[in-house]
Amino acid sequence: MIKRAILMVIISAVLGSCATMEKSGISPDMIFATVGAASKAARSISEDEEYYIGRAVAASLISQFRLLENKELTDYVNHVGQAVALHSDKPQTYGGYHFAILDSSEINAFACPGGMIFITRGMLNAVRNEDELAAVLAHEVGHISHRDGISAIKKARWTEAVTIIGSKAAREYGSKELSSLVNIFEGSIDDIVKTLVVNGYGQSQEYDADKAALGYLAKAGYNPGALKDFIGRLITKGRATEGGLLKTHPATSDRLKEVENNMPSVNIDQSSVQLRAKRFLSSVR
Repeated sequence: MIKRAILMVIISAVLGSCATMEKSGISPDMIFATVGAASKAARSISEDEEYYIGRAVAASLISQFRLLENKELTDYVNHVGQAVALHSDKPQTYGGYHFAILDSSEINAFACPGGMIFITRGMLNAVRNEDELAAVLAHEVGHISHRDGISAIKKARWTEAVTIIGSKAAREYGSKELSSLVNIFEGSIDDIVKTLVVNGYGQSQEYDADKAALGYLAKAGYNPGALKDFIGRLITKGRATEGGLLKTHPATSDRLKEVENNMPSVNIDQSSVQLRAKRFLSSVR
C-alpha cells in the first residue's frame, strides 16, 4: 500500500512536469517522439521524478529489512554520510541526502535513486573505524551521483511511459492510462530493487563508484586508503563470495587493483584519524 501510494505521487509529478512544459509553450510533439518512433525514447528522468522513484524503492527495501530504531546511531551515520556527500560530484539532490540503518546482520548497503542511502547493522559491525564507514557511504554516494539506480530501469518501460504521457489520453487522466502508468512505474521500482538486492551493478559501475568515492574521501578529509583496507580485508578473509554486499558489490582482486591504481595522493593527519576512530567506537560499539 505504501509503495502504490508513492507511485501515484510519482505519476502526478511526471504529469505535472508535462503540464508545466506545455504552459511554457513547449508542445508534446517537441517533448516526446511520435508513437512510431517511441523506441528511441524522448527524455531522461528528471530529478524530482528520480526522488519519488527513490522513495518507492526505499519503501520496498524497508518492507524487506526493518529500520534500526536507534536515533543516536542513525544521527552519527548521517553526520558521516552528509560530510562525504557534501564533497561529492552531486552535493545536493532534489530531496537531499538521507542515511538510515537497516536492522539486518547482512553486510550490505543500498543507494536509492535521489539520495536515500541505507547501511545495515551488519555493515556497521564489519567496518573498523569511521574512515572505513565513510568509504562505504562514499561508494554509495557515487552510485547516486552517477544515477546508477535509475539506469537499472528497463528502457522499454520508460519508453512506454513517455509514450502514454505524451498522448492526449494521458493528459485527460483516463483511468486506463493511469492504471498502465502505475504498472509501468511499479515494474521500474522492481527493476531497481532487484539490481540493489539480487543482481548488483555492472563491473564498470562498481569501479566508477569506487573511483568517485576515493575523491570524495580525500576532499572530505578522510583517508582514501580506508576503502582499499576494507575491500582488501574482505578478500583476505575469504568473504568475497558471500551474500549481501559481497554478492552485489563483489570484493575482487581486480577491484582492489583498480582502487590502488586510482588512489589519490594526500597527506593523512593521523591524529585526526585516531580521533575519528574513538568517535566511531563510542558511537557504534
